[in-house]
Amino acid sequence: MRAERPLEGLRVLEYAQYVAGPLAGMLLADLGAEVVKIEPPGGEAYRHLDPFAPGESRYFYALNRGKRSVILDLRTEEGRRASAHLIRGADLILHNFPPDRARAFGLDWETVQALNPQAVLCTVTAFGSEGPLAGKPAYDLIAQAFSGLLLTGAHPGDRLPVRAGGIPVADLVAGLLMALGALAGLHHRQATGHGMHVEVSLLAAALAVQLQDLVWVEALQGPPPFEDPEQPAGPDDLSRRAEEVALRLSLNPYYRCYAARDGFLAVACLNRRQREAMLRVFGLRDPAVEDPDKIPEDPEERQRRQALVREIEARIAARPVAFWLKQLGAHGVPCGPVRRLSALYRDPQVQANRLLTVFQQPEVGRVWTLGSLWRLNGQPNPIGDRIPRCGEDTFAVLPMPEEDRRD
Repeated sequence: MRAERPLEGLRVLEYAQYVAGPLAGMLLADLGAEVVKIEPPGGEAYRHLDPFAPGESRYFYALNRGKRSVILDLRTEEGRRASAHLIRGADLILHNFPPDRARAFGLDWETVQALNPQAVLCTVTAFGSEGPLAGKPAYDLIAQAFSGLLLTGAHPGDRLPVRAGGIPVADLVAGLLMALGALAGLHHRQATGHGMHVEVSLLAAALAVQLQDLVWVEALQGPPPFEDPEQPAGPDDLSRRAEEVALRLSLNPYYRCYAARDGFLAVACLNRRQREAMLRVFGLRDPAVEDPDKIPEDPEERQRRQALVREIEARIAARPVAFWLKQLGAHGVPCGPVRRLSALYRDPQVQANRLLTVFQQPEVGRVWTLGSLWRLNGQPNPIGDRIPRCGEDTFAVLPMPEEDRRD
């Protein structure tokens, strides 16, 4: 059976750098699109972040598999003419330039639409295209800080807010939203014959991962607090958030990690049936099993629930992880071992689903990286098997018409 390539035949121009735009481009490449990465002279910035060879870095490898690379200097008239030539033949354009630079480079919606009325333009900005911060540049850390996301992982004793695991959550979610928006734009074009400008922002992405915490029901809670947006969070806010996180952890035995005799174990019971099954394993009862996330006002009830957590902690600590995986699993309790990332390279589940891939990179050798995130019609999704060298496809992609070769 021929492997499915649902986006085969589509040409994507990726002018983006860093994380969000390149992630969207790589996902579209994985689905079969021809993704042409337009890089400035010398290559995009991530090629030079902690490089292990000139123009080669792990950061760049993570986000640019399966693409072609073209060098264009959009600061020059010649570079902008070449870019316009590519746009005329493109289906989708991705970039993360702020509005003023996009206009200067001929990548604003009006210019793209004039060049190619059927093209879909998908852009990611820091704060969106409207409002007092429209056009202001920022990166993942700033978006997490501005959105409140940076405080959500606070722990007692923290002196400063830190990104959870150093992971660029806003960047990564924005890349996923960008790829989804690009597909929506392509569907719109198929239905109407017209292109579309799809916008996402790092701020929107940072809010998206907090969607449950953002819900405020005035009939139950009264008006939202409407705190002064100009007043930054400080040490008291960090401490208060850390205490809240620690309190919730101390009260809920059903959705947390435990220290077993030989390692860590994660338990995740999201409904009453699963929580009651967990209690049966330990022969315990809990009057709060219906809603363990609700923090009780009664100090005695808090102490009772904390005592329950300590009892389960003590029992789990007495046995190895494998014992509890068998015991809890036999009762339908969702659980799993806490593992190191490095363990996944040989994990049979990861291998069976081809979630990691290895390929031969010229002049570098074997490279391991993320595999495809999809199976299509039950078949593994074929993906690109190399990282483009800086500018290697420039002459192949840019056989420009004679009228566009003027100096």
